[in-house]
Amino acid sequence: MPTIGTKENPWHLKTPPGSSDYEIYRNDTADPPILVCTVGKTVLHYQARAIEDLHTMLKSHGDWMLLGSADEQKPAAEGTVEAWGRSPQNPVGGWYGLKKGFRGRFGMYLPPLLEALGLAELEHNPKNNRMRAL
Repeated sequence: MPTIGTKENPWHLKTPPGSSDYEIYRNDTADPPILVCTVGKTVLHYQARAIEDLHTMLKSHGDWMLLGSADEQKPAAEGTVEAWGRSPQNPVGGWYGLKKGFRGRFGMYLPPLLEALGLAELEHNPKNNRMRAL
């Protein structure tokens, strides 16, 4: 069985509400390493270090945190995973998303990956989902 999380064998995930399917894989040959997320025909890129950084932040937060997913052009609600994923105070000093115009939705596509990796617990309600570190 090939290693999961590669271009040849991506993770097949669903958004937290379960309304959309998407694929994501890690490209470690990019500099810095990236996560390639494909939703339909849309391709988004996030810094791969987001996995460890988000897990570390959730552990220090210590409780449930709202996801607050939003497109890049829309403001992220304060205190959400989305707001943290674009905050000047996070470990990369801003956006984890790398493709201008498609840098948002961090709170939609990263949480299910952390759940699949066994790093976080995630709610799957129609909206207002939360996550916490395991």
